[in-house]
Amino acid sequence: MKLTTRSRYGTRMMLDIAQHGKEGPVRIQDIADRQGVSAKYLEKLIRKLKDVGFVKSKRGPRGGHSLAKPAAEIPIGEVVHALEGDGSLVECRSGDKGCARIRECLTRRLWQEAADAMYARLNTFTLADLIDDAEQCSSSDIEPWSRGGF
Repeated sequence: MKLTTRSRYGTRMMLDIAQHGKEGPVRIQDIADRQGVSAKYLEKLIRKLKDVGFVKSKRGPRGGHSLAKPAAEIPIGEVVHALEGDGSLVECRSGDKGCARIRECLTRRLWQEAADAMYARLNTFTLADLIDDAEQCSSSDIEPWSRGGF
């Protein structure tokens, strides 16, 4: 499965805010410059993250964005879920994008359990964990993804 740019860029944006927001709110344009991502695209993502309570914003000349709660209280799986939507690996849910075969589909349970497992695993990591991993790795030869079987 491939995650969309929403999840990848949104997670990077959250990490950037966590790392650079210690002195005050972080401007979207500064994040965009550091991450090499369009500021317009990040503005779309930040709205979703504000709606779920992960980010707060401040207007004005010293405005910008900051985490609404400590980095240790923001699980990566919840960030990804907020950005991706319903949490499904495939579009077999009911509704506008639902599959016409949803009632007789033999694999629906398989895909839902796989999605649940992915989000459960992502939720074992917080923003703080990823920042700590990166800091430890920068001072050693350890790969950040070697923690926990990745």
